[in-house]
Amino acid sequence: MKIQTIAEIERQLENIEAENDPFLLDIRQDERKGVQQLIQKWQNKRAKNQQLKEKFAEMNAYENKWRSIGYEMIAGIDEVGRGPLAGPVVAAAVILPKDFFLAGIDDSKKLSEKKRLEFDLIIRREALAFSVTMIEAKEIDEINIYEATKKAMNAAIAALDPKPDFLLIDAMKLETPYSSESIVKGDAKSISIAAASIIAKVARDELMKEISLHYPVYGFQQNMGYGTKEHINAIYQHGITSYHRKSFAPIKDIIKI
Repeated sequence: MKIQTIAEIERQLENIEAENDPFLLDIRQDERKGVQQLIQKWQNKRAKNQQLKEKFAEMNAYENKWRSIGYEMIAGIDEVGRGPLAGPVVAAAVILPKDFFLAGIDDSKKLSEKKRLEFDLIIRREALAFSVTMIEAKEIDEINIYEATKKAMNAAIAALDPKPDFLLIDAMKLETPYSSESIVKGDAKSISIAAASIIAKVARDELMKEISLHYPVYGFQQNMGYGTKEHINAIYQHGITSYHRKSFAPIKDIIKI
């Protein structure tokens, strides 16, 4: 029988899932170092995938709990952008189907930009409904960031079509016509809230990159409006834009100078 090359074995291993697969059992007898390394790599990948499945199951616990008592259209709600000196606060609401599965979904802050973009496309494609809303800097200054965050979240909920019958909300307490549960650090504990955090984060980051084309000196494409040293130095040198929050320190102190 022809001995397979390392490359041929690697290609076949990509389609193997079970430890007792005949092909895997056969190549375990192959003493070549390269083959044994491929087997170890396959085992590591399988173990990681299993961990991701277990993590996903843990993050689906809230959804399963409320589905078990009759709710079906469960929306996750989250926001991004409460802390930056510039740009809007952005909220998203997402209703995922019952059979949704996305290994590796997590709080958007824990994901790389590449992974967020990949997951954003999947979530938008598979969600039963999603919405994104933004409250701009001018209104944040008028009503304060806490009220602006609540307004953005409520607007995102209202924009869902079809409508939800239950809400899972990241930390905030909202007055809505729907039953709800607020979860501290919910974007790391619920797949629906995590999905909303990813949608909101990607939408806000893309907007800040667009704004940076018009105001390159502030580095919005990198700092996303947060108060980095370079951003604050640019404010001292060039002043502020209409996207800056005048009620936020140190901007409110700088504009008094």
